[in-house]
This record gives sequence, C-alpha cells and structure tokens, in this order.
Amino acid sequence: MPNYSQYEIILVRYPFSNLSSSKVRPAVIVNSSYPSNDLLIVPITSRLVGLLPGEFVLAEWQTSGLNVPSAIKRGIYTIEQRLVQHTIGQLAPSDIAKLTTALRLWLGLS
Repeated sequence: MPNYSQYEIILVRYPFSNLSSSKVRPAVIVNSSYPSNDLLIVPITSRLVGLLPGEFVLAEWQTSGLNVPSAIKRGIYTIEQRLVQHTIGQLAPSDIAKLTTALRLWLGLS
C-alpha cells in the first residue's frame, strides 16, 4: 500500500449525499497516521463563491498541481487509503498555514 504524506493533494471518489452515485474530486490529506489504513482529508472545490468561515481560495493552486483555481471546503472526512485514485501534488506552505488556522476554527481549538 502506498504511503501518503500530510498536505498531499489527492483525487478521491466522493459519494453524492443521497448515495445515488459518486464523482472523483480533489482533497488534501490533513493526517496520514501510520500504521492506520485511514486518511483524514479536507475537500477541495473549484466553486470560489459563497465560501463559509474558514474556507479559502488557494493562493498557489497551480504550484500545488491543480488545474483550475480552487478553494478549501469545510469538512473533514476519514477514508481508507485504497480509495485514493491518484496523487496530484502538495499544498504550498502559505496555504498550509491557512488550512491550519481553518482547522482550528472548525474544531473550536484555540
């Protein structure tokens, strides 16, 4: 099984909320604790309007391997590593700092 690193950007198959189908979408790994086969991920979206508190547009989306302007979306999901379709890049340091702040906000940590 491949090893994944914190802040890697991956493609993963997300189910629709009604579970009728699914679609491959990008996400960033926020925790890849070994020896677990699970990853904690945060979704990435190309929808840049109407962002909620803590959501933000990636400053360095191209450097990170994304092909369109993208934003971090509020949500933390646990997936099995086997669900990763492909690794596409690494989150840039300036965006890592913003993500860390967002996670603290979403989780109510000071």
